[in-house]
Amino acid sequence: MPRPIKTLLFSSLYPSSVRPGHGIFVETRLRELLKTGKVETQVVAPVPWFPFSSTVFGEYGRFAATPKFERWNGIAVHHPRYYLLPKIGMNLAPQALANGAIPTIRKLIAEGFDFDLIDAHYYYPDGVAAGIIARAIGKPFIVTARGSDLNLIPNYREPRRRILETASLADASIGVCNALMERLSSLGAAPEKLDVFRNGVDLERFHPEPMPEARRLLGLPGGKIILSVGNLVELKGHAIAISAMPALPADTNLVIVGKGPLESELKSLADRLRVSDRIVFAGSIPNTDLRWWYSAADVLVLCSSREGWANVLLESMACGTPVISTAVGGTPEIVTNPQVGRLMHTRDSAALVEALLGLMNNYPDRAAIRQYAEQYSWADTSNRQVALFRRIMASQCAPRPEAASHA
Repeated sequence: MPRPIKTLLFSSLYPSSVRPGHGIFVETRLRELLKTGKVETQVVAPVPWFPFSSTVFGEYGRFAATPKFERWNGIAVHHPRYYLLPKIGMNLAPQALANGAIPTIRKLIAEGFDFDLIDAHYYYPDGVAAGIIARAIGKPFIVTARGSDLNLIPNYREPRRRILETASLADASIGVCNALMERLSSLGAAPEKLDVFRNGVDLERFHPEPMPEARRLLGLPGGKIILSVGNLVELKGHAIAISAMPALPADTNLVIVGKGPLESELKSLADRLRVSDRIVFAGSIPNTDLRWWYSAADVLVLCSSREGWANVLLESMACGTPVISTAVGGTPEIVTNPQVGRLMHTRDSAALVEALLGLMNNYPDRAAIRQYAEQYSWADTSNRQVALFRRIMASQCAPRPEAASHA
């Protein structure tokens, strides 16, 4: 039997004991990969340096409170610090990340974790930083793109240049949906080095619960329940869901799960539209508990302006709940069947109302929705990762043509 592959997962998007929901989609893919028993991994997840850990400093206080090392869900996670002035350091971020992480990585190698390759997540700045690190320590590396890193950041000239440079140096680039790799190819990356490993869904964590029991447990009202899950930021489109409420039947309620800077603005919008009594702001909910919220809802809505691969759609489907979403990023690759959900081709409340009324009038079978989600298990993605890692390792061991000619 081949020895286990040793990888170093590198990304600033990774959960910690201080920020347990941060980058959970990266942890989920790693957790599923480790179930194969063919990979050993340690994680380097840099955080910005900040001197004060008090909660009065908000997110920066949480950076300071993050431990330098911890075992998070059984995985060794290192959190080296890097120095970067907030808001003005986009072009400097990759080098800052690399400078902060390299001493920790060299120490890991010296202590015996001489890994085979770097598995980086989020193309900019993390993937570019991984390329700098890989050259410094002489290791191969791959980069997984996840959404805004290719949909938004390449609009800036210098990050775009660095992304393409990294794509040419990387042993492989991975997208969580076809749309992301099409985007990278259109920017100028070599298509033969691009691959798509779609995210799966944890079918054990996300499964249907009886709707009456879920509503009773969560203290939710009767009638129809629309669920909107995501950070309270503009790109998630919670305001569109709120704006749709006046046009929906009076027994329809909206539950918003998430926290973020727009909370007071969203509540003010609900007040102005006189629908506050039909909206529940549930706050942040641990990923492990979300199945109860999906199961309690009649439909999940996702009104995003952009997405890579929206995990909430598959999580909802795995709980038997249909979805309505804007047709952005990889979403059309998920919602391929009208019996599991609808796509909005305009991002506004009128389109949402039309989709909601259409779905409610022809409500799909929840058991069939769960069955649809079951095709998105993690097994295929994990096996393809292992195969890619082994290919890269084999290419590193193969003799160079000029070396073979002198043998």
